[in-house]
Amino acid sequence: MSEQDAAVQYLVVLNDEEQYSIWWADRELPAGWRAEGFEGVKDECLAHIDEVWTDMRPLSLRRSMEQANS
Repeated sequence: MSEQDAAVQYLVVLNDEEQYSIWWADRELPAGWRAEGFEGVKDECLAHIDEVWTDMRPLSLRRSMEQANS
């Protein structure tokens, strides 16, 4: 990790489909995204996403599949 990367803080963010990404902590969030609650350097945020994003399917697909199985 470069010194520049180590100095930049990011937020872990989620969209309405519960898909994860990272965003610069000092910038306004883009439309459709909300802060998930974790903040850190890039590698920390990506490691957190690897840990918590266990189902890559979008929320709408998960709901549709649950309804089909009911």
